[in-house]
Amino acid sequence: MTKTTTTLGRIPAGVWVLGFVSMLMDISSEMTQSLLPLFMVGTLGASALVVGVIEGLAESTALIVKVFSGVLSDYLGRRKGLAVFGYTLGALTKPLLAMASTTGVVLTARLLDRIGKGVRGAPRDALIADLAPADVRGATFGLRQSLDTVGGFLGPLAAAALMLSWANDFRAVFWVAVIPGLLAVALLLVGVREPERHVGEKRTNPIRRENIRRLSAAYWWVVGVGAVFTLARFSEAFLVLRAKQGGMPVALVPLVMVVMNGVYSASAYPFGKLSDRMSHQALLALGLAVLITADLVLAMDNHWTTVLAGVGLWGVHMGMTQGLLATMVADTAPADLRGTAFGFFNLVSGIAMLIASVLAGLLWDRLGASFTFYAGAVFAGVALLGLLRKT
Repeated sequence: MTKTTTTLGRIPAGVWVLGFVSMLMDISSEMTQSLLPLFMVGTLGASALVVGVIEGLAESTALIVKVFSGVLSDYLGRRKGLAVFGYTLGALTKPLLAMASTTGVVLTARLLDRIGKGVRGAPRDALIADLAPADVRGATFGLRQSLDTVGGFLGPLAAAALMLSWANDFRAVFWVAVIPGLLAVALLLVGVREPERHVGEKRTNPIRRENIRRLSAAYWWVVGVGAVFTLARFSEAFLVLRAKQGGMPVALVPLVMVVMNGVYSASAYPFGKLSDRMSHQALLALGLAVLITADLVLAMDNHWTTVLAGVGLWGVHMGMTQGLLATMVADTAPADLRGTAFGFFNLVSGIAMLIASVLAGLLWDRLGASFTFYAGAVFAGVALLGLLRKT
């Protein structure tokens, strides 16, 4: 039996189910998200700044809400119920996008969708940490991230196929996106069991001063690193706009996200396994170096071949760092405060995402797309220097 087979065999069935739940919901979300920037700009007449504000508010809302759901899951000692509610809310917001006639309705739908993501995110990650053996935790988070990102690959691919078949009918695609979302909820309900140790335990308020003090300096360092990464990596909506800027047909633009998520999915599990064996800080530094390269490639030219190369590198960076950061949070937080720990981590990252996306939209409108990506490279470079000094 190979080492890879041994590692995969030690990952609990509940983690696999949670991975497939994430995959189905990501299919639903990416079917809409890969088209939404084009829908807002082309159909509703929004500017790049408006896109940046909406995406920044949406993504930061998801991350900020995670702090409350994480705290609540620790207090209750239960994760699954909150996750079910979050996935259900995410599935039921897709019809709002299909009926949207103004950017205000789009903003409402995106905020509700991301609230759902926020509600489910920290309890789900804490549940994975609860289920996973400590010595394969990196591989476990990598697997979950990889399966999630398969959805990020299949969603845009389905969106492109439907747009070609239905003559660029955005709204029809948004309606179809409801189906995989509801399937995700059904699978979670029947396929995941709460670990027994959470049932019947007496809990205290996780955000009491004595509990917060139990979150170590190592944990807060991970929180700071996550915020810096988020500032250097603005919303992926700008990758979609960059592809459209180069003259790619509207129906084919979702393929940009297919490339990114395909690379992300393929790399997340191998890098997750690698994180169990090498320095986390060194792997983070490599991830930042890849992000800098991606930004520089995207800034150079908007020809579709250049854009796809930059997007592919962006996907490698995501595969190297996202599961790793989740592993570092789980490793540095007490078991009974993991929901709270993931929540605070995402609260700080959410604020950073809002700042980064609004700034990216402003730079795009005022100085152009190239300057936006050059600015991202500079910020990532500063973050890399800080990380190298730490190591």
